[in-house]
Amino acid sequence: MTEEAFDVMVVGSCMTDLVSQAPRLPKAGETIHGHKFFIGFGGKGANQCIQAARLGAKTAMICKVGKDFFGDNYIRNFKDNGVHTDFVGQTSDAATGAASIIVNDAVKTIFNPAPAIADLDADFYKASDVFCCNESEAELLTGSPVANVEEAHHAGRELVRRGCGSVIITLGPQGCVVVKAQGSTSKHVQTPAVATVDTTGAGDSFIGALAFYMAHYPTMPLEEMARRANQVAAVSVQAVGTQTSYPFKKDLPAELF
Repeated sequence: MTEEAFDVMVVGSCMTDLVSQAPRLPKAGETIHGHKFFIGFGGKGANQCIQAARLGAKTAMICKVGKDFFGDNYIRNFKDNGVHTDFVGQTSDAATGAASIIVNDAVKTIFNPAPAIADLDADFYKASDVFCCNESEAELLTGSPVANVEEAHHAGRELVRRGCGSVIITLGPQGCVVVKAQGSTSKHVQTPAVATVDTTGAGDSFIGALAFYMAHYPTMPLEEMARRANQVAAVSVQAVGTQTSYPFKKDLPAELF
């Protein structure tokens, strides 16, 4: 195989989402009527890769799926979205199932500690150019509450002290906080107010978009990348589903590019 250069390479999971829509969550042991069911493509790594590809990044996925219906379909889904699949392995020893390091061609790394564990190996912080997590993950990692912007600034500074180049803590409708080790700056980046339909996979949309901007606009300030990634993720929450809600470049305002 000839050597190829990629904008974004994602090491992570592919997972098939079995999604039921119902008026409310069932109680323990209760059966309720749902009004919609669909099977979608998910998994944090794959979600991020698909979003980066839809924005125009040349992407490759590094993962393994089962030699089964879901695995075959997932590989087809990657190809349909323009994702390079030479590094997608298939195995008979396990079923396609369940979390992500993203690397672009300048060897910059975005580390997404999901699902988070309290005793994360210290080397992960030092190896992260951008350490990106949500408020609950930041809370678990730092041991301090992260319920608002001010607490996110505090948690971000703690994560930077552990060796991260920069930290982004996403806060849903409150946007995100960007903390940079260089210059010790900490900024709150707001997100547009939108009518939310389904927030599933919004964090992955944000990280996939961030990887795209890091690859294509390497001199852009990180807070500007985060502002634009917020806008991409804001589009994703206005439709049902995970990858099905991820926008393509053509669906987005020209000023984001």
